[in-house]
Amino acid sequence: MHIVVCIKQVPSAIAVKVDAATQALTCTGSDYLINPFDENALEAALALKDSLKAKVTVLTVGSAQTAEVLREALGRGADAAQLLSDAAFEGSDAWATSKILAAAVQKLGDVNLVICGKQTFDGDTAQVGPGIAEFLGWPCVAFVRKIESDGASLKLERIYEEGFEKLTLALPAVLTVGKEINTPRMASLKGRMAAKKAQLAPVTAAALGLAPETVGAKGSRTRLARMAPVPRKSGGIKVDGSDPAVAAKLVVDKLREMKLV
Repeated sequence: MHIVVCIKQVPSAIAVKVDAATQALTCTGSDYLINPFDENALEAALALKDSLKAKVTVLTVGSAQTAEVLREALGRGADAAQLLSDAAFEGSDAWATSKILAAAVQKLGDVNLVICGKQTFDGDTAQVGPGIAEFLGWPCVAFVRKIESDGASLKLERIYEEGFEKLTLALPAVLTVGKEINTPRMASLKGRMAAKKAQLAPVTAAALGLAPETVGAKGSRTRLARMAPVPRKSGGIKVDGSDPAVAAKLVVDKLREMKLV
């Protein structure tokens, strides 16, 4: 069984700012990490590796800097990693990113299962996992909280707002997972040392058989019109509760002023 995990490097939330001129995220000097939900996807794949002796390959799209999250994944137990990096990939939206990742999966050729985090910490679209499935023509189950496999099929539990459902799914398939599924393991010292020696040559658009105009900003189906930080919340109003009747009237008057009642 060959499992592919798609991960993304995201900036630390504390250090992110929005450039007023370009409407882009400014991450200079930021700390970077594996997208939190992608950590759960990696752990789900590693758990299947432990039980089925599966092979785990990790993919990411990005610059040379993103190789660090691949090394982290290798240190935790992944068997192989590919850095999908090309100037043609710059500016890819969720649609174009899905196309790039799907092409990489097809290039590998023997993949049975793709696991993604349910969404990314920065873009937050939750579209890439299902997008990969669409390009591959494989079934997709999102928001999975439990995976069991015999190597030929999957038994899954999928979360809904009002509960969950149990599914049986034939392979190949694409899954997306959230925090509920597991607790990610840490990399071992031996794993980290081995990961530092890994050769991660960039895989280009040409190597994947993708025309440059079909990916990146040119191949994207969406355009970013505007980006702005979330407005800071005010301190609110403190109500003296010594007289309940006065306090209640003050609250009601304020709600009416805000046209909430």
